[in-house]
Amino acid sequence: MKHTYLLAIPALLLAACGGSEEKTAGEASSSEDTFKSITSEKRDSYSPYAEDKFPKDVYFGDTHLHTSYSPDAGLMGNRNIDPTEAFRFAMGKVVEAHNGMKVKLNRPLDFLVVTDHAEYFGIAPGLYDSDADLMATKKGKEWIGLLQEGTDESIIKAAYEIMTGKSWEIKDKTFFNKAWLRATDAAEKNNQPGKFTAFIGYEWTSAPSGDNLHRVVIFKDDTTKANQVQPFSALDSEDPEDLWAWMDNYEKKTGGEILAIPHNGNVSNGLMFLDKDMKGKPLTPDYAKERARWEPLIEVSQMKGDGEAHPFLSPEDEFADFETWDKGNVQASAPKKKSMLKYEYAREALKRGLMHEKDLGTNPFKFGMVGSTDSHTGLSTAEEDNQWGKLSIYEPSSDRTEHPIIPAQGEDKSTEIMGYGSAASGYAAVWATENTREAIFEAMQRKEVYATTGPRITVRFFGGWDYENDDVYDPRYAKIGYEKGVPMGGDLSSAPKGKSPVFMVLATKDPDGANLDRVQIVKGWQDKEGKLHEKVIDIDLSDDRKPGAKAASIGSTVDVKNASYKNTIGDVQLSGVWTDPNFDSKQRAFYYVRVIEIPKPRWTAYDANFFNIEMPKEAKMTVQDRAYTSPIWYTPK
Repeated sequence: MKHTYLLAIPALLLAACGGSEEKTAGEASSSEDTFKSITSEKRDSYSPYAEDKFPKDVYFGDTHLHTSYSPDAGLMGNRNIDPTEAFRFAMGKVVEAHNGMKVKLNRPLDFLVVTDHAEYFGIAPGLYDSDADLMATKKGKEWIGLLQEGTDESIIKAAYEIMTGKSWEIKDKTFFNKAWLRATDAAEKNNQPGKFTAFIGYEWTSAPSGDNLHRVVIFKDDTTKANQVQPFSALDSEDPEDLWAWMDNYEKKTGGEILAIPHNGNVSNGLMFLDKDMKGKPLTPDYAKERARWEPLIEVSQMKGDGEAHPFLSPEDEFADFETWDKGNVQASAPKKKSMLKYEYAREALKRGLMHEKDLGTNPFKFGMVGSTDSHTGLSTAEEDNQWGKLSIYEPSSDRTEHPIIPAQGEDKSTEIMGYGSAASGYAAVWATENTREAIFEAMQRKEVYATTGPRITVRFFGGWDYENDDVYDPRYAKIGYEKGVPMGGDLSSAPKGKSPVFMVLATKDPDGANLDRVQIVKGWQDKEGKLHEKVIDIDLSDDRKPGAKAASIGSTVDVKNASYKNTIGDVQLSGVWTDPNFDSKQRAFYYVRVIEIPKPRWTAYDANFFNIEMPKEAKMTVQDRAYTSPIWYTPK
């Protein structure tokens, strides 16, 4: 079957129980007091490790993956990768992709959340199998007939109606409940505590007028609780406040726990971090508390571009223009205006959150950061040399870069994103005490997580008042990190008189990846006049380069033609202890770490080499992948 027809289709919880009303969203789960109990100068055992309670391991996973159960996956070529196959692949098994090739991860993931769209959940397999419950409905029978016709036009008609409908065409939810139970059962059967964590989840896919407000929803719980509900859909409401209300009802009904992760603010056309709610009213204290409670994280990098920073917003940041998608919204139905950008990117939202906290009493944008794929192939691949595309029609082929991944609507091509514009990104990294649903979910709640754009870089980041320069070289630096301060996601307050915050960073390369170029701290703050500022500081650079106003470039070893590079430049590990020289104890601020690799071939270079083709001149052929930690905030009391 041709692929051409497909191109016509438009593309904080608290650390305590989330349902508790006793704790406000402003009370962060990783405060300065949180970790005091995990270390002790006096221990009962000779073993220095027996009484340690802090996280020692980082776990890599994907919190955003679609299978054949998502309409825009199942109706666009993904016929064989269902939730069960997706979990098998994430655990390191070889599977057959839709183009007939065998595919496998370099290393298994530690956890996975399958997040199929709530809207018409599981309908594609049901239509292809002529499910009896769908056949019993007028619209279901009509769509089954269209797919059975098998023409481009009939498939377009069925897919377009399902994927762009604004209300439920099939009122009887019997089929969708069956599909939900199959999906939750797949997660339950593949969950292996201590070895591999399979979360129950789904995506709420709100996109009013094509502006992206999507959230993935993740359950801490097993099927005994998750099966008591059906996913809340954007066809029920496109307002995130209604989603939060549904989440609150879930926790009250089941005693379970749940959180949501927004993604792709970069294609929201200014809606994701707007200063108004969906009704156009200014944000209120209640709105700020609810958003902070239910959305402790955001997805900052994925295949639909990177959302950490934008060069227009951060002109002094030489690394801000990374996998940038800034042409329009998620459906290419409206072009981008520069005035929208400040409401779309994570760094700007973190800065604006400081302003909101001063005005509202709670910071609605006090989020940690993760990456994930948003792949619709069922394959959680984020590596440059193992990129299997966002949709099945963009799996490796000699012409996949020639087709638009975001097709233009009408004659105006300014909003179009071509296939080569897709990013090979990303993964979520979580510091947790063990590889279980409970431990990983709790780490997400306290924001002890970070994003990578694909490589499995290891990053630890601590903030406190008393770190010394040699602490980062101590073999038990992590223990020191918790003893003297807080980890990423944490809070500092009540600055000791005459002291500035001190930050300790240690980053190690992906053992199978590129060396590191540099480690940076990004600071954002609000001055006494209420103005917002940012600064990017090089903490450590590889190859004996010294941090400074304009540090020398690392250079490049990339051979684009042969899709290769050498780790003859860069370092395996970078670290540093940095004291903020411009700290003002009366000013709100945040700090996060960005780790940047040396240049290496982008996935487009691997395509050109494998298929012996030339890429369009607009296609980028090299990349400097990176990691972003969750921030550490300073809030004066």
